[in-house]
Order: sequence, then structure tokens, then C-alpha cells
Amino acid sequence: MARRKNGNRVHGWVFLDKPLGMGSTQAVAKVRRAFNAQKAGHAGTLDPLATGLLAIALGEATKTVPYMTDAVKTYTFTVRWGEATETCDAEGEICATSPKRPASHEIAGVLPDFTGQIEQAPPAYSAIKIDGQRAYDLARAGEQVEMAKRPVQVDSLTLSGCPDEDHATFEVCCGKGTYVRSLARDLAIALGTQGHVTALRRIATGSVSIDQCVADSIFDDADASDLSGLLHPLETVLGHLPVIELDEVSAGKVAHGNRVEGSPGGQFCSGDEVLLTRSGAPLAIAQVKDALIQPLRVFQLEQHGFK
Repeated sequence: MARRKNGNRVHGWVFLDKPLGMGSTQAVAKVRRAFNAQKAGHAGTLDPLATGLLAIALGEATKTVPYMTDAVKTYTFTVRWGEATETCDAEGEICATSPKRPASHEIAGVLPDFTGQIEQAPPAYSAIKIDGQRAYDLARAGEQVEMAKRPVQVDSLTLSGCPDEDHATFEVCCGKGTYVRSLARDLAIALGTQGHVTALRRIATGSVSIDQCVADSIFDDADASDLSGLLHPLETVLGHLPVIELDEVSAGKVAHGNRVEGSPGGQFCSGDEVLLTRSGAPLAIAQVKDALIQPLRVFQLEQHGFK
């Protein structure tokens, strides 16, 4: 007999406005405890020095995490000119300085070079693995870490303001794998100076914005029965997928992981991903394969009632 999991079968997304100083793992643990949820995970790490939107999945919503992880993200950030740090943010030791302070017109002039698909070397202090070890572990051990450049996508990068000669603020919309700390470092080098990030805030992930987030304090000594209104349906992050409503027979097959016939009206191409529903409730993410629909991730939700 399978061992029963501890906790409640809670399914959905919580969008947290992560505060300064809290790690992503710590944030997930706090939300999971508040809901007494069986499963939890997050989509896109935020460092303790970063704030803003942390998308936390509970229960069956964890099966949709990749769709949030891959979504375009928007950040605001502040760069401090004249000082580079080992970590490319305010946590690290200063490792290089420069007297140069770029003017706003100089900054605006280099921004086009950092939009579109660009080549970027991640920071040495990052979670990327090198020969099976995290880069930050190697760097902290005093080893020289060489990070290879890789292509990343920056959809837009704008200068928001220059509050003083030492600082500039930006907004960036970028794809998966883009490091804002590396962007700040490389911007500074292109401007003939040094620089590092002093503030970083995620304000959007895909179609979810910071306006939909709640403060972590709401989960302090909270009763799980009072928190249901904070849950967003798991399909919230699947709005880009076309929906196919199934009849009872087909839904029963899909609930057991079996494929079903049909590419309704010939409107889908082989390889397309779709969201399968029954009575409007999400049943599975599936892929169209010619005249068949193959479930990829099946949601075990109580309202479906399939055994």
C-alpha cells in the first residue's frame, strides 16, 4: 500500500511579493506551511537581495511550473557605477573601481547593443553547474571560475532615470537564463567604467504582474481556511494554450494517461500543446500527434472524480 502523504491536497498558485533578505526556498516553505500543502515549488529563483514576484505552485500546480519558468520576465534594477563586485551585486566584495561616471545620453546610446539576442557570461557566483559543481561553490572556495558566454534574449531595456551621478535605474524585459547582474556588469564595461546591481525587483512573469502579489506577512500565523482566496487556479499560467473540452468517455481515458483520437476541426498541427478540460476544469496538458492527442501532464483534481 502506498504511504499517504502528509498535508492537504491544495492546488493552485500563490504570487508572493518576496521581501528583501528572504530566500526563495524560505518563501516557499512559509507558504507551504501556511496552507499545510502536500507539495510546493517555485518558478524562477529570486536571490535574498532581490524583491518582487515569486510564483509559488501548490499541489498539482507544480506540474505547470515549467510554463512559468520559461515565461518572459520583467525587472526594474539599479546600477551603481564606478565599483565592480565579485558577485556583481551589493553582497560581494569590491574587486575593481573606476572614476568614470556615464552621462544619461551615453547610457542611452549603448542600450541597443544589449537588446535582442545577445551573448552573456553568467556571474561566477551563480547556480550554474561546472563539472557537476555549482559555480558559486567553486568561487567561494577561491577557485578561478570561467563562465562561458551563451545566448540570451532581451526583449527591451530602457533607462528609467539617473537619481545621481553614481546610479542609474532601468527596466528590462528578458527571457529565461538572462542574468540582470551580468547585464549591469556588461553595461558598465561598455560605458568604460565598472558597475554592480544595488537593487533588483521582479515586476512581471508572463501575464502575471506584481499587482497580483501578496505580502509574505499575510502568512504569519494564518489559518489555512482563511487563505483560499489567495489561490489562483493552476490554469492561470496556461492561458497561452488552446483549450479542448472533452466528453466523459475521452476524459476518462485521459485521466488514466491514455491518448485519445481527434484534432478537432483540423485546427491543430502535430506537435502543438493544448489544455484538455472536462466541464471547464483542467484535466491535462497534452500534445497533438497527427490524429491523436497524447497527455503529457495529467492533473489529479478531486472534481474530476476518475478512479
